[in-house]
Amino acid sequence: MHTSVMLEESINYLNLNDKSTVIDCTLGYAGHSSAILKKIPHGFLYAFDQDNEAIKEAEKKLNKISNNYKIINKNFIHLKDEIKEEVDGIIFDLGVSSPQLDEDYRGFSYHKEAKLDMRMNQNQDLDAYKVVNEYPLEKLIHIFKEYGEEKYSTSIAQAIIKKRKEKPIETTTELAEIIKENVPEKYRRKSHPARKIFQAIRIEVNDELNVFSSALKDSLTMLKKGGRISVITFHSLEDKICKKIFNEVSNIPKELRGLPVIPDEYKPKYKVLANISPSKKEIENNPRSRSARLRVIEKL
Repeated sequence: MHTSVMLEESINYLNLNDKSTVIDCTLGYAGHSSAILKKIPHGFLYAFDQDNEAIKEAEKKLNKISNNYKIINKNFIHLKDEIKEEVDGIIFDLGVSSPQLDEDYRGFSYHKEAKLDMRMNQNQDLDAYKVVNEYPLEKLIHIFKEYGEEKYSTSIAQAIIKKRKEKPIETTTELAEIIKENVPEKYRRKSHPARKIFQAIRIEVNDELNVFSSALKDSLTMLKKGGRISVITFHSLEDKICKKIFNEVSNIPKELRGLPVIPDEYKPKYKVLANISPSKKEIENNPRSRSARLRVIEKL
């Protein structure tokens, strides 16, 4: 069962009316999409997802509400190619959905034995097996440091290289064990040492940060006046990208800040409306929400 994080807040901030046109860039199991569709009986919803299983489940839910929607079976990097009109609201929920984590065979979880996979798009070539068994040492260290912010990146990467020379590393639990064996005992007690490495591999497999950065910039250009974007991130790298992009478009250029009159062409065209974390109650009910952050921006 998947529980959408900050569901009410993210949708309330979109300020929708019954005729709004909305894009859900991360359909998943239709938590946000279902709530949006109920709010726009005379509007229209576009929803992106590349996970075929999620789409099947989402359609069952959405069909019970309305048929004013279109699911686009693609990564949200294709946002601008697929939708040619300006819209009232856009939402990104960048969390991996619970069913993906819970389905053993998808290989997202270090708690359950599965083949190393981690692909959101099950038709693509690159998967976690290739990253773990074929990437050179330097590249593994780089993604573990960059995407996992893991301080024992080097020793973990070296251990992976050593192990795969004996035989390929096939499963999630094999990989988790190698990681565990190559960090200090004290470090293991804090939280599972595989968490950051699995996150790093997943980001690499799905090119998540580059895709998000590109799509978020595109989405800003697709808003009507008064249109809003809600973004829910789950780790600091995504949040940094969102914060940087939102700041760039909502602030006056540094060199003009002291001027008594700012020329119109340099005035910000967007305004940041929110930067919030889940409530204490939500974190208690859904511990997976603890790292989430919601940022919202409006086109002026």
